[in-house]
Amino acid sequence: MDKPNSLVGILTPGRVKLFIWQWRGVWITTPCVTLFVVLLRLTGILQLWEWNTYDFYIRKRPLPTQDRRIAIIGIDEADVHKIGQPILPDATYAKLLEKLKAMEPRAIGLDIYRDLPVQPGHQELVRIFQNTPNLVGIQKVVGDEKQEGVAPPPALKEKGQVGANDMLVDADGRIRRGLFYLDNQNGERTHSFALHLALHYLEKENIKAEIVEGTNNWRIGARVFIPFAENDGGYVRTDAGGYQLLINYRGPIGYFETVSLRDILEERVPPDWGRDRIILIGKVGESFKDLFYTPYSSGLLTLPKPITGVEVQANFISQIISAALNERPLIRTWSEPQEWLWIFIWSGVGATVAWHWRNQTKQYLSLALFKQLALKIFILFGSSYIGCIYGWWIPIVPPLLALVGGFFVITGYVAGTASGIRKTFDRYLSQEIVSNLLESKEGLKIGGKRQTITVLASDLRGFTALSEQLSSETVVKIINIYLQDTLKIITKYGGTIDKLLGDGIMVVFGAPIVREDDAERAVACAVAMQLEMESINKKIQAQGLPALEMGIGINTGDAVVGNIGCEEHTEYTAIGWEVNLAFRIETYAIGNQILISNSTKEAIGISKLRIDSMKEIKPKGMSNRIKIYEVGGIGDKYNLFLPKEEEILLLLEKPIPIFYLIVEGKQISNTVFRGNLIKLSQRGAEIEMNKCASTDLLPLPYSNIQLNLLKPDNESFMSEHIYGKVLKVEEASKIFYIRFTFKPQSVTQQFDSLYQSSKEGIGNRE
Repeated sequence: MDKPNSLVGILTPGRVKLFIWQWRGVWITTPCVTLFVVLLRLTGILQLWEWNTYDFYIRKRPLPTQDRRIAIIGIDEADVHKIGQPILPDATYAKLLEKLKAMEPRAIGLDIYRDLPVQPGHQELVRIFQNTPNLVGIQKVVGDEKQEGVAPPPALKEKGQVGANDMLVDADGRIRRGLFYLDNQNGERTHSFALHLALHYLEKENIKAEIVEGTNNWRIGARVFIPFAENDGGYVRTDAGGYQLLINYRGPIGYFETVSLRDILEERVPPDWGRDRIILIGKVGESFKDLFYTPYSSGLLTLPKPITGVEVQANFISQIISAALNERPLIRTWSEPQEWLWIFIWSGVGATVAWHWRNQTKQYLSLALFKQLALKIFILFGSSYIGCIYGWWIPIVPPLLALVGGFFVITGYVAGTASGIRKTFDRYLSQEIVSNLLESKEGLKIGGKRQTITVLASDLRGFTALSEQLSSETVVKIINIYLQDTLKIITKYGGTIDKLLGDGIMVVFGAPIVREDDAERAVACAVAMQLEMESINKKIQAQGLPALEMGIGINTGDAVVGNIGCEEHTEYTAIGWEVNLAFRIETYAIGNQILISNSTKEAIGISKLRIDSMKEIKPKGMSNRIKIYEVGGIGDKYNLFLPKEEEILLLLEKPIPIFYLIVEGKQISNTVFRGNLIKLSQRGAEIEMNKCASTDLLPLPYSNIQLNLLKPDNESFMSEHIYGKVLKVEEASKIFYIRFTFKPQSVTQQFDSLYQSSKEGIGNRE
């Protein structure tokens, strides 16, 4: 009673959607490849390959025992030489037929044109024609490029003992089909030579031919003979005129017992040799050119060997008799919808194999994967071969193309996706790191491990304020210019870009690949990034935009690194306090500055670094103060150094009244403080608080402020917002120094003018 409920629980809409999504590649690829292969098949391009594969199967089938019901009297060049005439006279055939009649065969088939008399002995031959009811002659009903139609022997025509011996030759020169009957240009129907003889033989078995009610299909004995259709088997739009059948050949050249004309005329065979048999008389010498090619005519590495026309007739006669007696199957084919389904199935198999294995091998195009493909190909060939043994022509080339096509479409898709992922990662990671992520067994597994890394955190100073004044398109343009050059440097120094946070970047050194010089490379990368800012700013200023400044913080320590998340969403990242500390240190950095932790300094060694200053800070979340160092460069193999900048603060002739607010994170306090801007440099300023203000109201070192300029004569006027970081505080004089992190264009112009005036004033006083 629980099973239906369990099934319902499994087949929930969510599970079904998930299943469809998980196998989306198969659902899309299978019908597309199927449609492509079906259309390709309908063009006829695959026809020749399918014929050759079918021929191969026919040759490799187990041979049945020799059909003793049929024997051949073959006329060769030695017989002609013995008789002494290039065309055997009627007297020779009359003598031959007399001897055969004495053997009491069930039927005699004269597979030789005798529409004209060849003296001597013509009257004798006509008499035998008239008195031999089980004798069947031939006529060629439809002409071809080799020979026009050939009339039958008149005497046999009058008695209705003539069959058409027309051959259906495929485009590759092989005969795979035979005729029950065909119509001439006047619409007159003629039964085939093979059908006549087979019915003669079966008459003694009380088996007759009949039409299946409601159809045009023939039934002979136990078997209904389904006529060939234009697209059966490997055929495409083939002329299916008349009543055609695929010939189920019994064996190769020489399969049927064959004796020479001389053997019969000179009585070298037993008197009862022909009793109850069908005796076929035909030309077998090569000079007679009655030669054709069949599926047995050639192997993979051998030249084709033709078979005589009389042997082709013998095979077709044997097929009709064997099928009527339920001894041997006819060659059967599937309908077109069944073939399309077969193609669809194998397209799905190929796609499924590739899709299933896409994430389960160390390298996607692995030996194990191709073993799976080879196994499926073997199963396809094996099933088609077994079908051939039991009389089924199961298509092989279209499903093979579908199988391989489905496999390689998925393989190409996955490889292309991996290539796309690789290209995406290549923008941010070194080639070595990308290879490690995509090709190592553990590279993309969910989960992390604790290891020592060095984290570089960078941020553009004042970019948030700048972006508020620009259009979103302009902001994106600036970011792209900045990232385009910066990320190349990060990749050059082997950094793993963990996050792009707007104008901020988090870079990890030491994951996924650990090196002894991770900390060194992180600092070298930071110096190179700061040096590159000059080139970046030239590009930005060329578009009429203000220059940018970047601050960088670096820390070394243990963190958890790996693919963090779940099956639905995974991110390769590093997490932990040491990562957070790098960001905390970065907040203390001003523009063009690199700050590193003591652990990073120790990892590199003081001898390799140019330390410009040291500070003690108490980052948010820490109870103790820590030391951080301003790095001006790194020597050794990198030899990268930032230029030292000397800052000159000039006293303004008139202080500029201001008010300012403290910025904490992204929040601006509501408390307004007043003061005066008394000194100015190109990158910073000195601010004096109101004399009456308490020193407790002085901003703390490394805090961020927002300030506005006021006019001495009109304090209702305010400039645009200016942002800066407090670097030094002098409590005794109530003065603090700030480094500008953002100045609007109008303020920049005003400060440049004031700075130049102050500079000129000093020069004049001197």
